[in-house]
Amino acid sequence: MPEIVGPPRYLRHMTSNPEEIRTERLVLRRVGPGDLRAAIAVLSDPETSHHDQSGKPSAAETADLLARWRAHWVHEGVGYWAVVLPETGEVIGFGGLHHHELDGERTLNLSYRLRPRHRGRGYAPEMARAAVEWARRERPHRPVVIITDPGDKPSQRVAEKLGFAHVGAGVTAEGPVLVHRRQGVVAMTA
Repeated sequence: MPEIVGPPRYLRHMTSNPEEIRTERLVLRRVGPGDLRAAIAVLSDPETSHHDQSGKPSAAETADLLARWRAHWVHEGVGYWAVVLPETGEVIGFGGLHHHELDGERTLNLSYRLRPRHRGRGYAPEMARAAVEWARRERPHRPVVIITDPGDKPSQRVAEKLGFAHVGAGVTAEGPVLVHRRQGVVAMTA
């Protein structure tokens, strides 16, 4: 039997502080007011909003969204992080968790957006894996789900890499969605 000497390689550098989580190649830090310029750049890029049925937000809408993300941390204890390359300090995207009611069940919905030039390098699964692991440890009573646009194949592949499977479809205010859940995870009541 192999000896377990610590967490898997991708989590060895992870911290449990929600202010900042370090993975092998990324720093996930809580969003702050200084992230507005990066948020506008990421969220207004047509490539990052391609699968968002609500479209790209204006600068004012992005500022409001950033304020809501910050408030979510204060009031709910979960939220979005700026995804940062530690060697350069560049914010390459945003991602994290927010409370979501799904068919009467309180869940945490995982979502993210990365700058197109940083896609295909494994950053999305690395960020998502860190967020899911943090939620599993810190919010074990809330199952994590991933809700995707039906045409968002890259996000669906990330969900599959993390052990999530398509379990249903639904309709939100923005339109149709697919719901993904981790296999073998049973929700616990709060």
